[in-house]
Amino acid sequence: MKKIIPVLALFMLCISCNRQHTIIVDQAYTDSLLQHYETPSSAKNTEVEMQFWKNRIDPNQAGIVSESKYASTLISRFHQFGDIKDIKMADSVMRKVNADFNYKEASPNLTLAGYAILQHRFKEADAYLQKAREIGLKRYESLTVSFDVDFELGRYSNAALYVKQLQPEADYGYYFRRSKLDHLNGNMDSAIQAMLKAAELAESSEYLKCVALSNAADLYIHAGELQKAGDLYKQCIRMNSADYHSITGLGWIALVHDKNDSLAEQIFQFVHTKSKLPDPLFKLYQMAQGRGDSVLEAKYASEFAARATDTIYGNMYNKYLIEICTGILHDPAKAEILAKNELSNRNTAQTNAWYAFSLFCNHKNEEAYKVYQQSVSGKPLEGLELYWMGKLMQGLAKGYNAQEFFKAANKNYYDLSPAMQADLKKISG
Repeated sequence: MKKIIPVLALFMLCISCNRQHTIIVDQAYTDSLLQHYETPSSAKNTEVEMQFWKNRIDPNQAGIVSESKYASTLISRFHQFGDIKDIKMADSVMRKVNADFNYKEASPNLTLAGYAILQHRFKEADAYLQKAREIGLKRYESLTVSFDVDFELGRYSNAALYVKQLQPEADYGYYFRRSKLDHLNGNMDSAIQAMLKAAELAESSEYLKCVALSNAADLYIHAGELQKAGDLYKQCIRMNSADYHSITGLGWIALVHDKNDSLAEQIFQFVHTKSKLPDPLFKLYQMAQGRGDSVLEAKYASEFAARATDTIYGNMYNKYLIEICTGILHDPAKAEILAKNELSNRNTAQTNAWYAFSLFCNHKNEEAYKVYQQSVSGKPLEGLELYWMGKLMQGLAKGYNAQEFFKAANKNYYDLSPAMQADLKKISG
């Protein structure tokens, strides 16, 4: 019996190791997904609906209904294929409606607040919301958009109050927003369950259900449960073959969990041919980083930076630009400028962490630590910011603080780029 126990122990260890290294995104599935890709009927329907409402607009007479419907279809097409020009056109249409009605209608202001959020123009969103409130909003509209604006601007106490007031509704909007608040506060299990509940309550809207499920998949990645994330991404793709967020999510799992950079590259390149946003280039930069190809890494980082700094995107990509400017592109001065610009857009603990880290990388240690002390310390942060604050503390020879930040960042291990993951492994021994 004494001889059998070690054999059994070894056998069980092998089973455990195999489970830990189970492939989530395999080549056969990916080949089938990409080779049999077809533009979904929903995208075709959007085009038909867009032309219908566009043709109903009378350029010689002010209107709201047809214009609003047309703008809405432009936003739908943006969500499908990522052409930022669609948001700009929708925004232009609704600004004209607002002007045509002497800025005295609540609905155009509320719509423009939503469009401003999409473009990361959060203070502008707040201004539109305040104008809509002055004119008069229904309770539910006021609560939901107020949450969205205040959450983005870091006014979390207000956002929590709005969620509490939404609770009697117990609908998609309530659970979606509660999930975001729970995530902020580190209640990951609750955040996931709330997002799954939102998906359950999406009723007949397949689009809303996909949004909630893909967000739940993102949360599972935060929690390190990549198999569950992969299952949800695949469910979303079955519902919408053009769900590039979920397809990209599978590529990320292939890269950081399955350690298959070639498959990840195949997926990210596919999305790059379909979506007009710069996002796939950022993922390709991370893929090259995971592969250990610094030349390719710099190539994709430069291509992403060239696209993402186009003025049409405004502040939408500052966080990602700061990562590559403090990393492979070796331009901390640029990162500092980007971070400072972001603070004028939204002054939160996260954006202050970006600024502090940029200052540190630009050899301004005292300024960096002052920003940390005044605006970051003790505030909720996500994986990237936790890692950056760990590097800041490490650079300031504050070993204990550094280790605490690294320990916290490790809980969101799969949110971090491959180089950061490798660094955390090295630090933890």
